[in-house]
Amino acid sequence: MKKILVFAGIVGFCSFTKPGLSQADFSGKVKGAVYSGDKPAESASISLLRAKDSGVVKLAVADKAGSFEIEKLKAGRYLLAVQTLGHNKYYSKAFELSASNPTHTEEKIELVLATKVLSAVTVVSQKPMIEQKIDRTVVNVEASVSNTGTSAMEVLEKSPGVSVDKDGNISLKGKQGVQVFVDGRPTYLSGQDLANMLRNMQSSQLDQVEIMTNPPAKYDASGNSGIINIKTKKNKQVGYNGSVTAGYGQGVYPKTNESVNMNYRDGKVNLFGNASYGYRERFQELNIQRKFIDAVSKAVTSNFAQQNNLRNNDESYSGKIGMDYFASKKTTLGVVVNASQSMNPFSSRGSINIMDPNYVLQSQTRAASDNDQTWKNFSTNLNFRQLLDSSGADLTGDFDYIHYGSVNNQKVTNAYYDANGAILAGSRPDTLLGNLPQQINIYSIKLDYTKPLKKGARFEAGVKSSFVKTDNNAAYDSIRNGNVIHDLNRSNHFVYDENINAAYVNYSRPINKKLSAQLGLRMEHTHSTGNQITSNTVFARDYVQLFPTMYIQYQPSQKNTFVLNYGKRINRPNYQDLNPFVTFLDRYTYQQGNPNLQPQFSHNIELSHSYNNFLTTTLNYTRTTDIIQDVLEQNTAKNESYIKKSNIARQRQYGISVNAFVPVTKWWTSNIYLNVFNNEFSGIINGDAVTINATTGMFNIMEQFKFNKGWGAELSGFGRTEGVEGIFRIKAFGTMNAGVSKQMLKNKGTLRLSVRDLLWSQRIKGESKYSNIDAKFQQFGESRVINVSFTYRFSKGKVGNVQRKRGGANEEASRIKAGDGN
Repeated sequence: MKKILVFAGIVGFCSFTKPGLSQADFSGKVKGAVYSGDKPAESASISLLRAKDSGVVKLAVADKAGSFEIEKLKAGRYLLAVQTLGHNKYYSKAFELSASNPTHTEEKIELVLATKVLSAVTVVSQKPMIEQKIDRTVVNVEASVSNTGTSAMEVLEKSPGVSVDKDGNISLKGKQGVQVFVDGRPTYLSGQDLANMLRNMQSSQLDQVEIMTNPPAKYDASGNSGIINIKTKKNKQVGYNGSVTAGYGQGVYPKTNESVNMNYRDGKVNLFGNASYGYRERFQELNIQRKFIDAVSKAVTSNFAQQNNLRNNDESYSGKIGMDYFASKKTTLGVVVNASQSMNPFSSRGSINIMDPNYVLQSQTRAASDNDQTWKNFSTNLNFRQLLDSSGADLTGDFDYIHYGSVNNQKVTNAYYDANGAILAGSRPDTLLGNLPQQINIYSIKLDYTKPLKKGARFEAGVKSSFVKTDNNAAYDSIRNGNVIHDLNRSNHFVYDENINAAYVNYSRPINKKLSAQLGLRMEHTHSTGNQITSNTVFARDYVQLFPTMYIQYQPSQKNTFVLNYGKRINRPNYQDLNPFVTFLDRYTYQQGNPNLQPQFSHNIELSHSYNNFLTTTLNYTRTTDIIQDVLEQNTAKNESYIKKSNIARQRQYGISVNAFVPVTKWWTSNIYLNVFNNEFSGIINGDAVTINATTGMFNIMEQFKFNKGWGAELSGFGRTEGVEGIFRIKAFGTMNAGVSKQMLKNKGTLRLSVRDLLWSQRIKGESKYSNIDAKFQQFGESRVINVSFTYRFSKGKVGNVQRKRGGANEEASRIKAGDGN
């Protein structure tokens, strides 16, 4: 670290002055603005070079308006070098700073799109693993060797501030209620459905993960803790180009992944697509201990010790194809079609020991569960972009249709034994058969208008309307004395309809050279109805809410930037959580929906400081009302436990996060992310006032090494201290990963070898204690895996404009729940 500070000091002050002019008497300045076409080139890299030998004097980054300023320079002759991705590098003419000319201004630097023919050489960009931007954190997936052969869920697990619990629920900075997008469009999935999709999405399909804790008004207001946008690979070259990847992983069981990405552009037509296949066998062990406590006397009446061994065989196919048509210089039309199918059979074998208060075994239940689940998805997006005038004003539109369909055939058998292992007198095994289809249809349309104004100001406005219909028809049969009998008490048909209409305005402008602001307001009107057809139970919701956002940026110097932002968010109940029906997990455990669920609201405030593009510190405060959480309740007389969602509490969180990107040497870079936060839940559960409070620390560390002859290596890890997630207190855990890579075949090929969870330390333990609830669990799975993969890239053409492949469905798909057996 000392070497870095010394080096920074040398770079900051190395320049030449004219003979006879003292350093104290002169302070020069260079400023300018960078553009790509008629748009500011935000984040373009500016290098101030000595004219004599092109040595680097100072570095800078263009702001949102494309502007930059380099101060405190000695007299001398200089030139500027400016570059950004996909453009030719720009060099200015040499200029001189002197007492008579202390300030030099490059009025308008226009970058030119790169057009170098790439048939002979494939360029491999070297992106950092993590990029910290003003409004988001960006994770470059391929920059990490240990992402080889993994799923999108595993990529998220190691992303800064992201945590995934035992059921696949995603939290951001210790707050649940994350909305997950893919390519700017919502997945419309949540809970186990979302976990299932992410586990079947290969990391080889991914380009970036964008993490936004406080999105602007343009985005849907849903998501208590923010938005995670998963961007799939998009090639940008004219001509044809693409890549092919094949990988194999071995833990206890094998895994494979294959994918291909293609892009072809000629004239006014751009075609793109990808396809992937994945197969993953995995296991999981779950142990639960429960005490049943009398609500009045608080005495323990019985003890449960449950052990489950789960086995999954996941097989998935996915494909995407799309086209952009450049009708004119001002008009672009596009269409994208996605389809996927995953087969997720899983089995569970478990035993439940029932003991008296002194832990003396009374009886045992042996349970076997087999599920055969198939999940299909089809979606299409139609989009257009119309430039309206020479100032850059444009109108964009998106129409989305998304369909999810699943079939789940379930068989659950329970057999009962006494303390000696003999069949319990008078008992017979019982078998429950379930046919659990699910259909979800989503329609969404939105329009966005953008108008650049004078003096760097910008006005945005838009409207959106979405329609969601879910249909769950669960049919259960019981086998009694060898006869199949339809189980009316457990069967259920639930239909849910929802319409959300939204409008927003957003205005941003620089107030002066150092201060800029952005204000936004979004209005959303929600109308929904739920119909439990089996019991003729109907409920309806209708409400209008306003969601303001505010951003203030202050840049006192080129090295220091402060950003203050505020936003109000909403988290609506998942569709299935509103279904009052009871779903049985085993003989003694079930979950129940709650039609009385209300949306939860949060107010988020963040203050961040970025120093010299390498250190970002953020303070945050969040207050959430009517928080939706799992509540564990028990029927002591029947030894039954059940879970349901309720608006049980308020949540308050405050925290601090630090992200540092340190180039230790030319061949070694380090990225460190630390987050410490305090969560407090306070509410009424089972009639008792409950307050749960804990301070938690999380970290992500990435050390990357670049050696000669195309060799590279990585050592990374993440972990967390003990903390609170809703009503559960989770013990500390962590993991460490390692990998190596080799560029070959003139940089057209990359071979990667990695090991995830090297020490097999990703073992999760937790407990829940409140009122008459006392439960503990321990869980671990197949997290230690060795992966090897090979990627071959091919191209013939030139770098061109980026196709527009985004849609308007940004929230509804995030709230669908389905199962993958975990």
